[in-house]
Amino acid sequence: MKVLIAGGAGFIGSYLCEHYCGEGAEVICLDNLITGSRENIVSLLNRKNFTFLETNVSQPFPKLPKEINFIFNLASPASPVDYYRYPLETLRVGSAGTENLLELARKEDAFFVLASTSEIYGDPKVHPQKEDYWGNVNPNGPRSVYDESKRYAEAVTAAYRRKYGLKIAISRIFNTYGPRLRPADGRVVSNFISQALAGTPVTVYGDGSQTRSLCYVSDLVTGLARLAGKANAVDNVVVNLGNAREITILELAKTVIFLCRSRSEIVFQPLPEDDPARRCPDISQAKAVLDWEPMVSLEEGLRKTISWFEGGK
Repeated sequence: MKVLIAGGAGFIGSYLCEHYCGEGAEVICLDNLITGSRENIVSLLNRKNFTFLETNVSQPFPKLPKEINFIFNLASPASPVDYYRYPLETLRVGSAGTENLLELARKEDAFFVLASTSEIYGDPKVHPQKEDYWGNVNPNGPRSVYDESKRYAEAVTAAYRRKYGLKIAISRIFNTYGPRLRPADGRVVSNFISQALAGTPVTVYGDGSQTRSLCYVSDLVTGLARLAGKANAVDNVVVNLGNAREITILELAKTVIFLCRSRSEIVFQPLPEDDPARRCPDISQAKAVLDWEPMVSLEEGLRKTISWFEGGK
């Protein structure tokens, strides 16, 4: 089995590479490293069944091995800090990058899994969010470069299925956390842990009543692998992958401070534009189709993540 993972040196992508290498698959990892890191895949670089190619999927590909069976598209900046810094790159990878990978999947008759996002739903008016909800997205706000790139990626992926009969699945990934998060990447968990461990004020935007649902990375990767495992059974499946336990940002800040044994105080800053008020997946589809739901509790996952930030394993 040959698996191509675009964005494979990123946070989630690197764990997916490890998963398939551990299964004995031949893994091809593509990444241009603008937000990914060689450190994430350093343990794989000497493995015979792992190939890393530093390349931009928005550009023409280098020659790749034939008979690729699965293609995962995780190539995109995925945190506000990154897609604010790389707005045009984010739009290109969601559009041209996705099209390039879909063309490859069509030529190789490979099963294509798009890593989409809960940002598809924007600041949702429906709660919890189900896959049939169309979302409430500002098309030209500061977050739009990411939101709209993913919405286009979903549209073009579905179009390839309708026009060419390509086997596809779309995973809408909700907030995911764990070791390998970059300390300054702007995600809420990495921000809180970095601040708490440093003893600096923990920054909560707004009054902290907005909610998120946090899925530990190993659970998320299991969900992606199960989705690919349904290659011969799914037909244009769009599936939420995330944790259905909702927590307020203020409660999360207090939990991180407690688990870090920190003396940090909480400070409040104005809420960023278009920041979603509530975010929680309905995972009924994942349970029914994939027999999947998260297994790692928030406290367990946070402890593991904090240990990694402290230099542990």
